[in-house]
Amino acid sequence: MTEEQEAELEEQADDADAEGDESAEEAEGLQHGDFVEIDYTAYTAEGDQLVDTTDPEVAEEEGVDDQGQEFKPRTIVLGEGHIFEGVEDALVGSEPGDSGSVTIPAEEAFGEHDPDDVQTVSAEKIDEDDRYPGANVQVDGQQGYISTIIGGRARVDFNHPLAGEDVEYEYEILEEVDDREQQAAGLFEMYLGMEPELWIQTDEVEEEVPVEPDEDADEDAEPEFETETVEKETVYLEATPQMTMNQQWMMGKQQIGQQIIDQIGVDRVIVQETIDGMGMGGMGGMMGGMGGMGGGDIEEALEDADVDADEIVEELEGAEE
Repeated sequence: MTEEQEAELEEQADDADAEGDESAEEAEGLQHGDFVEIDYTAYTAEGDQLVDTTDPEVAEEEGVDDQGQEFKPRTIVLGEGHIFEGVEDALVGSEPGDSGSVTIPAEEAFGEHDPDDVQTVSAEKIDEDDRYPGANVQVDGQQGYISTIIGGRARVDFNHPLAGEDVEYEYEILEEVDDREQQAAGLFEMYLGMEPELWIQTDEVEEEVPVEPDEDADEDAEPEFETETVEKETVYLEATPQMTMNQQWMMGKQQIGQQIIDQIGVDRVIVQETIDGMGMGGMGGMMGGMGGMGGGDIEEALEDADVDADEIVEELEGAEE
């Protein structure tokens, strides 16, 4: 090998080392796939209209604290689209304790305002109680809001109410979330707006698994199965009445459960519903709406009501004739 070739190889090795150092530097800080707990408040850049917040004081100042939502730090997974991409980009490479602000342009936030999505429709298509400017309505399967209404015609804007608005986020990274139960609880809260009681445990479960056929087995033979005990890591959660009636849960429990399985790395999600006794005794026979009145109690009940049982029988026999 000539000296020139040796020098070239050394230069290539130096370049490779430099690239490795750069990669290591780029990998520092929070990365896609990390769970983080953040505080943030977002306003429109020009109109100062509140878009979203985790701060209860801001919510109170803006008069939105009575909407049944709990305002507190939110747990998200970077790279999963849980927040605008521009905010994610600012968080990647940062460290817990960092804070900052980022402006999301309209086209990356709620889209540009499209004049073609503003249409005039018959007011008859709108519920009478919703025929006023600003009302959120659904017309022909599209969600929009009424900008004006005159007589029998309504001008409905099917753009997002914040379309055309740049959005400014101020954020603080509180911590990286490593505890898997906390991760799961944070995801459920993000999806449902509520944090259920949950825990993770490993169960031994019996499963039917296919048996590997012999090499000389008939290809058309029915597959054989055997019972095998396997371990399954499970997220258990208690289904409260609030959760059971949650629209997001009712419409998308399968998708939400799959997201939890994929992002937490468990095998399954089991939802448990507990029915507590109410201390009101039995419900009787359920037939006549008089719970608790067995056959032997009817005469006593009639006596308490000062009703003659023989007279009732005579009246019934007379009605049959």
